[in-house]
Amino acid sequence: MRAIQLAQTIALALLCLLSACAAAQTWPAKPVRLIAPFGAGSVLDTMMRAMQNELSAALGQPVVIESRPGAGGTVGTAAVAKSPADGYTLLIAANSHNINGSVYSNLPYHPLKDFTAVASVGVTGYIMMVSAVVPAKTVGEFIQLARSKPGMAYPSAGRGSATHLSMALLVNMAGIDMLHVPFKSTGDAVLEVMSGRGHAMIGANIAVMPYVNDSRVRLIGVTSAARSKFLPDMPTLAESGLPGYDFDSWLGLLAPVATSRDIVERMNNEVGKLLRNAEVLDRLAKQGIEPRPLSPDQMNKMLAADFERMANVVRIAGAKEE
Repeated sequence: MRAIQLAQTIALALLCLLSACAAAQTWPAKPVRLIAPFGAGSVLDTMMRAMQNELSAALGQPVVIESRPGAGGTVGTAAVAKSPADGYTLLIAANSHNINGSVYSNLPYHPLKDFTAVASVGVTGYIMMVSAVVPAKTVGEFIQLARSKPGMAYPSAGRGSATHLSMALLVNMAGIDMLHVPFKSTGDAVLEVMSGRGHAMIGANIAVMPYVNDSRVRLIGVTSAARSKFLPDMPTLAESGLPGYDFDSWLGLLAPVATSRDIVERMNNEVGKLLRNAEVLDRLAKQGIEPRPLSPDQMNKMLAADFERMANVVRIAGAKEE
């Protein structure tokens, strides 16, 4: 009897394996949904729209981009984590994905254990912007001013957001005292600085670069370890009095952890091809995104390292919610 049961179990396992292989070979047989866990117009949303048509053509099925914002990106992310691991629902993600894993204690998913890397699209830097009402013209001058005037305000896109943590890291490293004022979006934070009510902020390239010549604000430094190719004459924060400062964000696609390797490899290959497409690269460049194709294994290693890095930033910023 036990031999019969064992044979049935093995047969069932083989049947499931064959079915999974068949599904992977025919994938995609229907539209593929890419969930952006932030609102329409976010960095993640606009990034994927830069290659949406070409990706649809390559897959032979419509690629649908769906914004599902809420709770700092955790609502849309949780929805993908709970979706069938069939390759038809993927997550558009950035370093906020890992940040949330350290900010929130009771997430209904784990950023690493419940997801697997699909495709790395690129990396975006961040830029420090001050209001024109602030006399500082350099990062060093701003730090000196902030030391003499404790309580200056920095707006962000919300507690635990990249705009919050990048600035909180600066505040900690510089040893200054500033007031964090959280808003619902990066756009709101930019408006606060432009009005003069907020004194400084750090935002992603796509959110800040359009204001490089706006008289209401002043762009004074980039947050990446090396100078940005988009603003080559602008110094890094590290070379402006904060040695060791380094903050940027990866951008890419993730899938529920049990997704077939064949599906992951197919999507990775198609995205990799698009990152050699001149028109796609031009669209990404206009958003301040530098392409960074990686294999799934390389991306998974990068995600694990970034998780630890962001956990340290959250600790320094004191942004963890109990």
